Amino acid sequence: MNLWQEESLYREKGYTAICGCDEAGAGPLAGPVYAAAVILPFGVDIPGLNDSKQLTEKKRESLFPVIRQTAVAWAIAEVSAEEIDATDILTARIKAMELAISRLSPKADFALIDGNRDHGKGAAITLTHQCVVKGDSLSASIAAASVLAKVSRDRVMAELDMQYPQYGFAKHKGYPTKAHKEAIARYGLCPEHRRSYKWT
Repeated sequence: MNLWQEESLYREKGYTAICGCDEAGAGPLAGPVYAAAVILPFGVDIPGLNDSKQLTEKKRESLFPVIRQTAVAWAIAEVSAEEIDATDILTARIKAMELAISRLSPKADFALIDGNRDHGKGAAITLTHQCVVKGDSLSASIAAASVLAKVSRDRVMAELDMQYPQYGFAKHKGYPTKAHKEAIARYGLCPEHRRSYKWT
């Protein structure tokens, strides 16, 4: 979904508020999964905006307030590690995205969802939508959502690092790095680790 295709959704389909939605934190062994939804003004250009994975932490942090100030509406939601274990990561991802979309004010009338999945066992995207594979590198609104979700989650992992400094959450953000796995082997699991994941 490139920008001109988004424009066609406005002009040809008659939508008035299209949001992009993305999540962050599906792969880590610890911490919540986050999602964000963003409605950008029609035709807006945010210099430097890109898929959050292609940006440095410093660039993401600098874009975070710009996106919120520029957006018509934005919202962020999270699903805890405990709930991920109680359901599954796909359901948790979709629930977080659905929550973020539902919190937008004003509301969106169409959603662009990053990836190729729009439902899990216990959650689904209910707003009229379209899934976009690699949407965070193709759609400005999805890219904006990816930045908000990634920065929000990284900040929470930095807070958890202060609570559980032995795991190095501020550095690896809960992902299965060698150092993280070694810390788990040495100290065991903390309450923020996802018990349903493999740690070795």
